Amino acid sequence: MVIRRVLRCTCAVGILFVQGCVREIPAVPDEPIVQSNVAVGRVVAVLTGERSRIYEPAVRSFEVQNRQTQERFTVEVESNDERFIVPLAPGDYELIRVQINEGPFLSMAQLGSVFSVGQDPVTYVGIWRFGVDSPKYGRMVSVSMINDEEDRTQALDTLASKDPSLDLRAVTTVLPNPTEQQARLYEVMPYPRVPRYFRRHWW
Repeated sequence: MVIRRVLRCTCAVGILFVQGCVREIPAVPDEPIVQSNVAVGRVVAVLTGERSRIYEPAVRSFEVQNRQTQERFTVEVESNDERFIVPLAPGDYELIRVQINEGPFLSMAQLGSVFSVGQDPVTYVGIWRFGVDSPKYGRMVSVSMINDEEDRTQALDTLASKDPSLDLRAVTTVLPNPTEQQARLYEVMPYPRVPRYFRRHWW
């Protein structure tokens, strides 16, 4: 019985470890792109309500998951307006999570927009706009994805400078579906260094 319980615990830990595996990558790679398929776009964060903090919202990171392999990729952004170039193998992906930071404050929302990366070397996925509510109970983030031809041209210019070997003649434009959604923002620890008694709002 003891051995069986140990085996069960070991299996449970193993499952949690596999589920927790995630690959962290920068929004724009420093080195030339070595993978033949990339998803390229832009993320923008804006405050949609009244400003009650001295910090402007920014996208800290977003996470996409391969729907077939369950492999997850966390794209580190750290900006309120940033290009992203993500090497992704052909397949179906889902934007599952975004982290928004305002100075020392960090919030997270669970999302669910699906897009596909095909056989073409470049897939343009548009501008992803994250509209963030003012800090309050029940705080929301409104997400919208749009196709912007000017941004698409700028993205291809960036790709050409990063990796001249990429074939930019074949570019697919794919917007995640749904292109608009709302999700609840949850404050994430560690909270700023304030005594627990004064932490009256857990947004």
